[in-house]
Amino acid sequence: MKINVNEIPVFAATGGQAYDTEKPTMIFLHGAAMDHTAWALQSRYFAHHGYNVFALDLPGHGKSGGDIPASIDDLAHAVVAFMDCAKIDEAVLVGHSMGALTALSIAGRHSNRVSHLIMIGVAFPMVVGEFFLNKAKENSPDAFKMMIDWSHARPSHIGASEVPGLWMIGNALKTVENSGDDTLYKGLSICNSYEGGFDAASSVVCPALFILGENDMMTMPRAAQKLIKTIENSETVLLKDCGHMQMIEKADEVRVAIRAFL
Repeated sequence: MKINVNEIPVFAATGGQAYDTEKPTMIFLHGAAMDHTAWALQSRYFAHHGYNVFALDLPGHGKSGGDIPASIDDLAHAVVAFMDCAKIDEAVLVGHSMGALTALSIAGRHSNRVSHLIMIGVAFPMVVGEFFLNKAKENSPDAFKMMIDWSHARPSHIGASEVPGLWMIGNALKTVENSGDDTLYKGLSICNSYEGGFDAASSVVCPALFILGENDMMTMPRAAQKLIKTIENSETVLLKDCGHMQMIEKADEVRVAIRAFL
């Protein structure tokens, strides 16, 4: 579905189900240079198990229009604006990487709009190496390859997909390559420059779940520990033999962890 948010079209995958005001709502937020397809298994599952689902293409990504916002907080504002236009008072927020920081910003500043906060592949600060950032700024294919290589644990490089027929490395690489000039660079930049993580975390009042990959080289589990300690009502799931693309590499385990948490 597409909905106009401040005259900008925003696309959301709904898992093939119509919106039902009697059901709770889940909003899925992807990472830098990705799109709604990252959530294919989880979004469809929850859409058929009691939830309204909106897996967004964030502004400037995928099938959505507009420009990529200049900061994580601006990206959060765009998601809240979507909720307003779709008449969603409260939702479960599920975010990955850049999307996780966005969900954190929303939960910290709009606590009445978030029933549960789920952050996947998150770290704070989310530091991006200068060499990687510069390659992304050049729109170099090397940046795309580095991102996908670092984002997948070794088993994922040899075809251990839980989603039948999915080539994880090739699919993720093609998504990033097709994201458009500067999309990866802008996403990495706003993650790298985000400074409000601890302030937002200290204001979170809803239950929070962290899902981390044991072999995540992009957002290493140790880089999330201070953030985890800042949110009192939180729990953590650590996925073994998993890198940064948790919802793809360990699609079923992520689904199970989210369902158990909710």
